[in-house]
Amino acid sequence: MIAVKLIPHLLAALCLLLVLLRCFASRRKSVLLTSVCGLSAGAFTVLLLRSMPVVSPYLLLKSLLGVGFLALWGVSVAVNYRKNAVALDKNEGGIVSSVAALAGTLLAAFAAGGIAIAKLSDTALATFPPVLLLLVVVIVAVIVGGGATFLEKQLSPRVTITPVGMVVAVVALLLFSASSILRLDLFSPLSMKVMKGVHDLVHQSMESVLIPDHVFVRPVVWKYIGFLFGKEVGFWGGMVIWFTPPVLIALAVSSRKLPSVGHIRQGAQRRKLLAGALREQRLQLLLPLFSLCVLAGAAYQSSFPTVEYWDPKPIPVVANEGGMIILPKKGDILLEDGKIHKYLFKQKEREARFFVLLTPDGQLTVDLDACAICKPDGYGQAEGSVICYYCKTLIPLDTVGKPGGCNPVPIPFTVKDDAVVIDALTLINTWGATVQATTRVKEGGK
Repeated sequence: MIAVKLIPHLLAALCLLLVLLRCFASRRKSVLLTSVCGLSAGAFTVLLLRSMPVVSPYLLLKSLLGVGFLALWGVSVAVNYRKNAVALDKNEGGIVSSVAALAGTLLAAFAAGGIAIAKLSDTALATFPPVLLLLVVVIVAVIVGGGATFLEKQLSPRVTITPVGMVVAVVALLLFSASSILRLDLFSPLSMKVMKGVHDLVHQSMESVLIPDHVFVRPVVWKYIGFLFGKEVGFWGGMVIWFTPPVLIALAVSSRKLPSVGHIRQGAQRRKLLAGALREQRLQLLLPLFSLCVLAGAAYQSSFPTVEYWDPKPIPVVANEGGMIILPKKGDILLEDGKIHKYLFKQKEREARFFVLLTPDGQLTVDLDACAICKPDGYGQAEGSVICYYCKTLIPLDTVGKPGGCNPVPIPFTVKDDAVVIDALTLINTWGATVQATTRVKEGGK
């Protein structure tokens, strides 16, 4: 079962090393050695950091992925500014280029190794002794490196890879590998940032121009405003940002000028030269187009994760004569078992949905089953995080209970006589203030 989970990540690492070996064909041995060391070092580092609760390996890996995506954007803009950059000689020597090649290889392999080992749960890793686990990591890294070397030798010499093609393929493969891991996925947070940016822009514009419930704002206007507040804007905006770099690189390659043949008298030689240039151009288009497919797969995995979430049915609760909701910490439900426990409170025509959760630092938190940004579709809990069902944003468990962003809205509470006590009026008013208004706008106004 563990091996099955790692197959997509190992295949991505294999393709990544294959691209690196062909791009830096003049440095095969050093690139291969650096790749194997990088894969092993990435896995070792993640294993070490996972045993240290103070440091998060996911933050390190996600930062590397973010820097890689920004670098891809920079490269895509640069090659369109200077289109002859796509024709850089792969075999050009020099100390600077050698150091850059090996440094880039080490970082890419490090990220690939770290992502692969991050896929395994703490329970799965605990079944293996540390020494055996480290030995297996090294053996797998050597096998992946050997497989990439074998496949690279089978490729036709005509298949050449430019540094630009290498960058887009490597970043796409890393993002695809990370997209199946909730805490490393970049596409869903990107969509959420776009949605939040549009939300804030529209909200501030409406507040500065007119009162939100202005009598002269027609229902059709509210429909457009509701569309801007929907998750579709964030999704399609994220898609544009996600796919633009490989598209720009493909345009740069396809629009590159063909070599001048005016000085060649023989027609056959001219046609041969032009045919060779066109063939090379088509081959250089393969990696950007391949990367588009890989990024599409990453976006699909991010939008439709295969993770099963813990999402209990809300339990109805009532307030006592003093207007307090009292939830015993122990009984039929153990509030301190680390799982989300959802509740539903109704007061005449009004209702509020909330949950109680014990965070990793041992503190109880009471929060609405909604945030102040998204439609109140609620949250589900996976290993180490909760997820907003509306925008698919992942929230680490240690930040639940803190206000802001897509985090669940916290509710004040006290602990008395081994029970959680919540003011019912505060709960219902907080729900109305933070959820009902955004629901109305998202559904198209009045």
